[in-house]
Amino acid sequence: MTVRFENLQKTFQSADGEVHALADVSFDVDAGSFVSIVGPSGCGKSTLLNILAGLETPTGGRVLLDGIPVDGTTDRIGYMPQKDQLVPWRTIWGNVTIGLEIQKKKNPSELQRIQELLQRYGLSDFKKSLPSQLSGGMRQRCALIRTLATDPGLLLLDEPFSALDYQTRLTVSDDIHSIIRHEGKTALLVTHDISEAISMSDRVVVLSARPGRVRSIHDLTELRGLSPMERRDHPLFHRYFNEIWKELDLVGS
Repeated sequence: MTVRFENLQKTFQSADGEVHALADVSFDVDAGSFVSIVGPSGCGKSTLLNILAGLETPTGGRVLLDGIPVDGTTDRIGYMPQKDQLVPWRTIWGNVTIGLEIQKKKNPSELQRIQELLQRYGLSDFKKSLPSQLSGGMRQRCALIRTLATDPGLLLLDEPFSALDYQTRLTVSDDIHSIIRHEGKTALLVTHDISEAISMSDRVVVLSARPGRVRSIHDLTELRGLSPMERRDHPLFHRYFNEIWKELDLVGS
């Protein structure tokens, strides 16, 4: 699935007047690619995802999915928020099938596909467990499988690793990256972590301070064949990190 942002603008009304969140944001996301968005707090990163998901309406410009303007929510998009939001009283199986229940697609072939996802990604033995019995990393894998269960073409990841400790975060980002690549999904990640963005992405979009504008786009295709952990040891990783860090440092100054 392809994504195109065309001169996207967003203004919110508040008690203190208008808040300009985004201004003339334009960039493309190719089918099957992984793109990260970084920028200072309040620059409109999550607002971009919400507009793309059809949860908010832009003030100006438009977003296109496979060339068709976004007009409301669609089951073609899967959204993975900051917290895993697993239902605590439902088993892992109950959690990963909840999307199919809502969409009334709980049939034998779809259930078999979810069983295969659990088996492929090491959660099959835990399908009768409750979320509280899983580690943070396993819960995030479960949350991703729940997102994949409805077979969306595009995954939106809104700082999905922010609640994890550093070591778990490294391992889980490696897992999630591998799963998304294996499933052939297009992915858009919002993160404050420059290292995370570089280690997982084909391109990194840097936004300016509010109102968010595209400051630069970094092409990381030279690193595409490497896993996130392998990228962190590559000389190019440090070059890209320094370039993006300097840009964000200038934004904040």
